[in-house]
Amino acid sequence: MPWYRKLHWQIIIGLILGILYGVLAAVSGWGTFTAHWISPFGTIFINLLKLIAVPLVLTSLVTGVSSLSDLRKLSRIGGKTILIYIGTTTIAVTLGLAVVNLVQPGSQVPAEMRQSLQETYQQDASTHAGQAEEAKERGPLQLLVDMVPENFFGAASDNRNMLQMVFVALLLGVGMIQVSRKRIAVVLEFFKGLNEVIIRIVDLIMLMAPLGVFALISGTITSIAQDSLMQVLDLLGALGYYCAVVIGGLLIQTLVVYPLILKFMSPMSLSTFFRGIAPVQLVAFSTSSSGATLPVTMERCKEKLGVSEEVSSFVLPLGATMNMDGTGLYQAVAAVFIAQTLGMELGITAQLTIVLTAVLASIGTAAVPGAGIIMLVIILEAIGVPSAGIALILGVDRILDMLRTVTNVTGDATVATVVAASEGQLRQADLNEKKDRIRLQSTFVGSRAELLGDHFGEDEPK
Repeated sequence: MPWYRKLHWQIIIGLILGILYGVLAAVSGWGTFTAHWISPFGTIFINLLKLIAVPLVLTSLVTGVSSLSDLRKLSRIGGKTILIYIGTTTIAVTLGLAVVNLVQPGSQVPAEMRQSLQETYQQDASTHAGQAEEAKERGPLQLLVDMVPENFFGAASDNRNMLQMVFVALLLGVGMIQVSRKRIAVVLEFFKGLNEVIIRIVDLIMLMAPLGVFALISGTITSIAQDSLMQVLDLLGALGYYCAVVIGGLLIQTLVVYPLILKFMSPMSLSTFFRGIAPVQLVAFSTSSSGATLPVTMERCKEKLGVSEEVSSFVLPLGATMNMDGTGLYQAVAAVFIAQTLGMELGITAQLTIVLTAVLASIGTAAVPGAGIIMLVIILEAIGVPSAGIALILGVDRILDMLRTVTNVTGDATVATVVAASEGQLRQADLNEKKDRIRLQSTFVGSRAELLGDHFGEDEPK
């Protein structure tokens, strides 16, 4: 297949063209035209992904769980998944704190720019503070309450209720395990058939990915620039150190931490892994939503990484709702940056509070654009930093949101690969073993043939 027909290259081309058009549109004042005639295609692409997310999670999870022979296997997979997710998030938050304390980006913001940012984004900061106040009123067990829906159709009608759909699918799958195979054969075949249809629909939706990514990126640039590219450049200049620290931390988490985890906890080669999830990362970058990217993540993990349906259908939806490594790292950097900018010193107790609060907050963060900023307000309140300080970073939040979503989905795919490998359900590992066996057999046969050839050659009459 020619390189230009591969999906990830088509998405990259769409991404580059979107950036070029977005810059041109910002310079030329085409913001209104872009909003009316270009951005809608991006919205359609996101809506299509969201449309298929709930049916995909339901059918694949029911199929996977009902195929299990007992509940002990399910509890084992679930336990591993949650522990690894919490572990990777803790690493990400700690990494963010280490980098921001080392670089000290808050000390680089001029006083006049600090004042200007606070005045410009004060209204948005107040809105997020109000939303965070509502979130703070939630009790410690509210996550468990929210996980159990009172109405199936209500849960299925909103992608923010993905954790509820995971619960419903698990409940349905567990119920099917308790019934004899003969009696549920028709139901099981129905879910299997529907799951296959939905996977093919995902393939059709991904045909629109290059156009969708082009529209999303160009729309993002023009909405941030507001017909003035200099506004973006000034903003990036003022917050350049902050952006660099966040991006640096995300790169370390994505390109160092995850590869180390894969190297020591799975047989997956890094080239296979990153080549397999490249379209997932590009879609995550353009949509800024782990939830919207979920159908692509599930398809690529199953078809390209060899993660079994049993593992991917459980681990990945759970990751889209509770595994926010990139968001946790960003929240740690942002909280300390705001404190540094305001001239506040954070002791070891406050920084440990950031780790604990960010890890817990990441579990309850919705897999939608901008949700992390609300959790950041809660973290700021927990360490005694004025929540109005988020006005300092709101201008570049959309850009960083795109990048941290890439880290989030990469973490989901990493954990799915590791869990599948630990359960012996990674087809890639089986393929590697087969290749090794074939290679050894070929070497053995070749060596014997060479020896026999030498032997017969010596016995030939001169």
